[in-house]
Amino acid sequence: MQTTRVALACGAIASLAACGGRDRPTTELQAAQINTIGVNAFLWRAALETVSFAPLLSADSSGGVIATDWYANPSNPDERVKLTVTILDQDLRADALRVAASRQVAQDGRWVEAPVQAATVQKLEDIILTKARDLRRKALAS
Repeated sequence: MQTTRVALACGAIASLAACGGRDRPTTELQAAQINTIGVNAFLWRAALETVSFAPLLSADSSGGVIATDWYANPSNPDERVKLTVTILDQDLRADALRVAASRQVAQDGRWVEAPVQAATVQKLEDIILTKARDLRRKALAS
């Protein structure tokens, strides 16, 4: 029994000793581990900048959801759009981002749902990803 306790104590001390070094691993500035929000900081900032043309309805950095209110382009007031950007991961990857758009057109004084082209949503995702990569490059350079 005594031998078992000594062996367990030595094992515990050895495993704790491995954790106690002063040297910390260096990173290549992994935003997900260095920021205080729940999602990738570069994707979050790029998404906010990209949808800044529309009024912001809500932004939850912990959950990674940005929702805009309806926006009508002044040059085309009979059409309006609403966007929801969801950041799904802490890594800067293409599949960590999802954009959903709703579109309405004015007909007989009422707003009627209208389809959104898939290319429009894809273009918004591409813009956000490009901005996020640029932000990351700038952060690594400094």
